[in-house]
Amino acid sequence: MREEFDAALAPHTTMRVGGPAARLVTVATIDELVDVVREVDDAGEPLLVMGGGSNLVIADAGFPGTVVRVATSGVTRESQDACGGAFVRVAAGEPWDDVVALAVAEGWSGIEALSGIPGSTGATPVQNVGAYGQEVAQTIAQVRTWDRETQTVRTFAAADCAFTYRHSLFKASSRYVVLDVAFQLTLADLSAPIAYADLAAGLDVPLGTRVPLADAREAVLAQRRRRGMVLDAEDHDTWSCGSFFTNPILGARAFERLVARVHERLGADVEPPRYPGGDGIKTSAAWLIERAGFGKGFGGAREAGLSGLAALSTKHTLAVTNRGAASVADILALARTVRDGVQDAFGVALVNEPVFVGHDL
Repeated sequence: MREEFDAALAPHTTMRVGGPAARLVTVATIDELVDVVREVDDAGEPLLVMGGGSNLVIADAGFPGTVVRVATSGVTRESQDACGGAFVRVAAGEPWDDVVALAVAEGWSGIEALSGIPGSTGATPVQNVGAYGQEVAQTIAQVRTWDRETQTVRTFAAADCAFTYRHSLFKASSRYVVLDVAFQLTLADLSAPIAYADLAAGLDVPLGTRVPLADAREAVLAQRRRRGMVLDAEDHDTWSCGSFFTNPILGARAFERLVARVHERLGADVEPPRYPGGDGIKTSAAWLIERAGFGKGFGGAREAGLSGLAALSTKHTLAVTNRGAASVADILALARTVRDGVQDAFGVALVNEPVFVGHDL
């Protein structure tokens, strides 16, 4: 366990912004994690649990309490057989992409389309991380947590995690701290059926095709690199939280209103994207952002009174990026401009995907 005071947090986030923590404790074991969380809670002090910092925007003023940075490690194959597949338990602090790479190498199918996503494994059930037709909810078997209210270890089966699109029981409340996550993966040399059109095109196969796991992983990484979604310290397009806004899910009437606004603004022959969305119709946030007038790189030239220090990625309009010297205020000013512009153009309220600490959008 390592303890620091007035510690910089920006270097621990992928957007590289935000002020310091009054106290930063890095924990390497589950016992250390539980002990520090219990100590802070018993003292009634502010607590922030941080994983890989890939989905986190901390205020410029910093955090006036204890930040616990989870650096636990370990991947345990608890069982494996031809019928049941592989039951694999992963410590919360394990870097997620390392887990995906291991799964591909071991012939564990089910998470290969989630390659290249930054952050820690413990954060994946919180956000119900998903990409290219897969979500972790499809393979999570259990989430073991520390219940801050009862001060006990509590294990949730997947059915009890309230997984929905980019949401879960754990995102809805700060009550639970994820200790580890168990995955039920299929034993196979081939991927799950390819469910994303661009990925299928990149692989030159029809939708629904299963391909070698390594080929699926490399194709996903290629797609993500093309969009600036694979971390690269030399590329400011990757100094982001990935997708800043979630894809809107609208009811039937709300979608009809969107279609009417699109026809009014863009012409009767233009239709917004529509996909099945659970309880509604999902549309594309990136499409709405671009059609509202915010193209790739918007914000980098001091448009609309912005500082120019934060801009939309030059590769993908869903990423709000730090161009090297941005503050959180710069990031939020740009995000608000885009959000409000989409609302004005199409009547759709974009919802931020990253978690904000010490401020609101």
